[in-house]
Amino acid sequence: MEVKIAAEDNLDEISDVHKNVFHRQTRSREWLACTIKAFPRSLCFVVRKNSKVCGYIIWAQKSGFRLQVVLELEQIAIHTNYQNMGIGQTLIKDSLEQVKQLLLAEGSKIKHIIVTTRADNYAQNIYRKVLGAEVEATINNLFSVDEVYMVARNV
Repeated sequence: MEVKIAAEDNLDEISDVHKNVFHRQTRSREWLACTIKAFPRSLCFVVRKNSKVCGYIIWAQKSGFRLQVVLELEQIAIHTNYQNMGIGQTLIKDSLEQVKQLLLAEGSKIKHIIVTTRADNYAQNIYRKVLGAEVEATINNLFSVDEVYMVARNV
């Protein structure tokens, strides 16, 4: 597997993953194009398996560029054909290491990581295991169901 920063020429493949995973969301290509153009505020990475983009992750720097960054795992998606293979964990770990290096080059480092997800999303277990994130709050009926806010402190 290969994890690298996303580029505009990855948009069609990333959009296909987005459409596959997030059925209620629309205008996938446009939303992802805006995200990629927001570099370095938004840091989008793709994961390839057998030369095919099978997932992506978006990290976002919160509240401006800071020396101690509060980083959000804004979105992660693995195409349903590639789920339950450990690709998501690899994508989180490998992209996070690259984010740390990018921030270090700017004189910054990560202070905390926040993640929001559906309260019923099994991925909470991955966020606990890989990031050390814990649920800090639940917001009732935010999107389609309750949403939890998880925080990994002092990363």
